[in-house]
Amino acid sequence: MTEEPGRTTRRFLTPPVHQVHQHLRARMESLDMTVHVDAVGNLRGLWEPNKIASTKRLILGSHIDTVPDAGAFDGVLGVVLALDWVQIAKDLSFPQAIEVIAFSEEEGVRFGVPFIGSRAIAGSFDDKILQYEDADGVRMVDALRAFGYDPAQIGEAALREEAFAFIEIHIEQGPVLEAEDLPVAVVEGIVGQSRLGFRFSGQANHAGTTPMHLRRDALAAAAEWIGAVESLVRNASTGEEPGLVATVGKIAIQPNAGNVIPGVVDVSLDLRHMNNRTRGWWCHRLVKEAEIIASRRKITVEYIVKMNEPAVMMDQYVSLRLVQAVEDAGLSIKKMSSGAGHDAMVMSARVPTAMLFLRSPGGLSHHPDEAVREEDVEAALKVGEKFLQRLAAEVR
Repeated sequence: MTEEPGRTTRRFLTPPVHQVHQHLRARMESLDMTVHVDAVGNLRGLWEPNKIASTKRLILGSHIDTVPDAGAFDGVLGVVLALDWVQIAKDLSFPQAIEVIAFSEEEGVRFGVPFIGSRAIAGSFDDKILQYEDADGVRMVDALRAFGYDPAQIGEAALREEAFAFIEIHIEQGPVLEAEDLPVAVVEGIVGQSRLGFRFSGQANHAGTTPMHLRRDALAAAAEWIGAVESLVRNASTGEEPGLVATVGKIAIQPNAGNVIPGVVDVSLDLRHMNNRTRGWWCHRLVKEAEIIASRRKITVEYIVKMNEPAVMMDQYVSLRLVQAVEDAGLSIKKMSSGAGHDAMVMSARVPTAMLFLRSPGGLSHHPDEAVREEDVEAALKVGEKFLQRLAAEVR
């Protein structure tokens, strides 16, 4: 179910999303779930043991979109495992309703803003992003309408008082669990992340006639800064700031010709840390480094902040119940923070939230070789059974 044959690429509101919805809807309906799609494209299935619409419900889910040339498990594994938890709930005669949400968008690939699906559910959707355009100049508002959704109804997607907890099951996307030979972990918190865009502006000129000492090379300045980002953050992360990470993952050069000195270079910065103050200090430090380099090279640099998401702690009560379920399943208890952003960080502002990680073999994610182990999936199902048993006993 992909936009590109031979690769898994499934962006927000692209044709393969119809196939995903059709497949998941069939699975939901086979579980006697009531299914609908909200105005931002979230597929939602509700299982009600007593068919009482006002029953307090447990929310499970994750996202169905991917990055380009992705793996098969990021996001969507959490949706299909959530449906298996519903089957377990049926077998246990679980007394409360369960809603499974396949969030329409989390990665931020198509329109440059992440968590579109969960923002709508959490009631934090900002209408201004409806005017954002994709690489083809298509506005989000027009893409929604073309897919059959009414943007004016997005506000109706928000949870009211019906949810008492949200749990997201997800692959770790890192090497920690594999290094410790553990199948699952309970997430304590999700790191904060800042995303900035920098523009280094120099002077495009002839590559053969411009002496080296008279050049205002924007790419040379950007390259020096990129090296400084890696060096400064690497040293900090192995010293006084463990867990600090920074990535320059995107670059665009103008005029991008082999015989022309680059005049303008746009680069991205992704900075993450569990401590919000530390992350803010390092954002400032790396901006100053760019300004110092630009000044010395007689060029200019500008920057914009595209995203500034604070670190989020998971709900202690729900997380404790997950930890107890891991122990009840006969598994080693592991608690850890998440270095990646997830829908859970958005949902936590609306409803008590917890996360369960599965091991990522090789620590690979956002890559075609992304994988999971069958025995780890089995472990996640055992945890689900124990969690629902405990919850049912408390409710009854």
